[in-house]
Amino acid sequence: MSEGFKEELAKELGFYDVVQKEGWGGIKASDAGNMVKRAVEIAKQNLQSK
Repeated sequence: MSEGFKEELAKELGFYDVVQKEGWGGIKASDAGNMVKRAVEIAKQNLQSK
């Protein structure tokens, strides 16, 4: 994932403030999992729309 896409996902999921303060290592494992799930959802949507 690109850095920009990860930042967009973090903003959408509500933990971008933690990323800004502590870096990616500061997020919870559950937040990281939710970020991956959301990225997969977006990828599936993009494939279906083509």
